[in-house]
Amino acid sequence: MRFWPAGLAIGGRRVWPWHPVPTTAAAAPARKISATTVRGDFNDVRAVIHYTRAAHRLGLWASEAAMIARFFPDKGARLLEAGCGAGRVSMALWEAGYRDLTAFDFAEELVGQAESLFIEREAGVRVFHADATKPLCHLLSDKPFDGALFMFNGLMQIPGRRNRRRALRQLRAVCREGAPLLFTTHDRDHSPAERALWRLEALRWVRGQQDPRLVEFGDRYFEDDLGRTFMHLPDRAEILADLKATGWIHTDDQLRRELGKETRAVRDFSDECRFWAATAGACPPRRGGVT
Repeated sequence: MRFWPAGLAIGGRRVWPWHPVPTTAAAAPARKISATTVRGDFNDVRAVIHYTRAAHRLGLWASEAAMIARFFPDKGARLLEAGCGAGRVSMALWEAGYRDLTAFDFAEELVGQAESLFIEREAGVRVFHADATKPLCHLLSDKPFDGALFMFNGLMQIPGRRNRRRALRQLRAVCREGAPLLFTTHDRDHSPAERALWRLEALRWVRGQQDPRLVEFGDRYFEDDLGRTFMHLPDRAEILADLKATGWIHTDDQLRRELGKETRAVRDFSDECRFWAATAGACPPRRGGVT
């Protein structure tokens, strides 16, 4: 039997104290979480239903709306949403008056749900099946995007820091200089309780007792009635370094609770996160490994 640290809140669900994750002695060696794992989890019917319901019913969070209004005041801007899921954010942007929207996701089932939602509500959002860690030039028409979004912690559901940096570089490559980027992450330092839990998790890594499927410290992988979820929980220093290494200039970051009061429906769907804003630097970043 393996156990999770107590009370970690991830993606609107909480992993309760010492919740067991079953293993068996005869089981084959655990495989590391990969993009294939995560894609399969997002294509699972439980996840598809969960995100499709949110896309149809939830709309923008108050915190999302505040950051979008601040960094994307021009509703004629050409915007790209990475990891659009079933279309919640792009649909809400269209309904708010934004008219030049492109969205993509790497989970085929969610892309299909987004397409259906846009057709149903007569939204002219261009939607594609694409992987944020691969070149995105095929999403361009005649000029770069004026901004990009990667909401609801989507960037952090890419396993491996090297791959998350690839995604940031790919987004930088299709955005004009000065274009804003908005995204969210969890923050494993956001409260004394979380810091204490992660100190315990650090000890497990030192002793080699962590979940063998995890790629690096900060990763979580669990299953509940909404499906299986992979999430990387960074600290602030990690994200600042990743932005610098990938051609983005840090502009601002704030915890969600600092941006506004959310409805009960939003609080039930999601939990505390950190909003990040950056702008595209003058030159495309050099390619290379994590530094």
